[in-house]
Amino acid sequence: MSSNTACPENEKQALLNFKKGLIDAANRLASWDPHHHPDCCRWIGVVCDKRTVHVLSLNLSVPTWDGYTDLESYGMSMLIGEIPKEVTSLQGLQTLNLSRNHLTGKIPESIGSMKSLESLDLSQNQLSSSIPESMSSVTFLSHLNLSFNKLTGIIPTSSQLQGFNESCYAGYHLCGSPLRGCRGSGKELDVRNEAKEISKGQEINWFYISMSLGFVTGFWCVLGPLVISKRWRILYFRFLEAMWWKECDFAGKF
Repeated sequence: MSSNTACPENEKQALLNFKKGLIDAANRLASWDPHHHPDCCRWIGVVCDKRTVHVLSLNLSVPTWDGYTDLESYGMSMLIGEIPKEVTSLQGLQTLNLSRNHLTGKIPESIGSMKSLESLDLSQNQLSSSIPESMSSVTFLSHLNLSFNKLTGIIPTSSQLQGFNESCYAGYHLCGSPLRGCRGSGKELDVRNEAKEISKGQEINWFYISMSLGFVTGFWCVLGPLVISKRWRILYFRFLEAMWWKECDFAGKF
């Protein structure tokens, strides 16, 4: 594209700020350099509308591990950090795919301002907290995948969000339609989980306590008589001496 048809300056700046907010150990976003590549429509992962040159798609997902790639290299290819809120200023964005990275923190509260969004995939990250209520304002979604994060709480109510399959929310402590077998605010699951952790800790504590008691009991059952009774000490050391000479005789035969 020529300079007069390059992507809008505000969208370029939004992408650059998005890049600044993430750790890119594998330098996947090397092409996101306004000095060498001034047109952001040519940047890796970015697709623009050919007519309006607005950014339509941002796909920075990591491919599924093929079983052969070195795991360290595969891990380094993941973008790390919280999702920079600047991405939500891309008002014309229709597709956002950040799956299989190592994104943490919350989904940006302002994600509801992305009215043109049709496909959103944030699956297989480490996103936490609840799904922003503003997502109920995204009414054109036809594809959604928030699975396998650390999201909790109630799924916001909207005709779009309740219309997706349960698998879109799989993997953690979300609650509400379309998920089944869930009641209340979703926090009950966290409480139960916390209770399990406490119970687990108590089990571990009892393990160490019982091990200590067993040691003390074994110590006094075996060594107690030797400490208390002189006769038992003499018999014990005679036994050890006899065993020693037998070992010496056995070794001397070879």
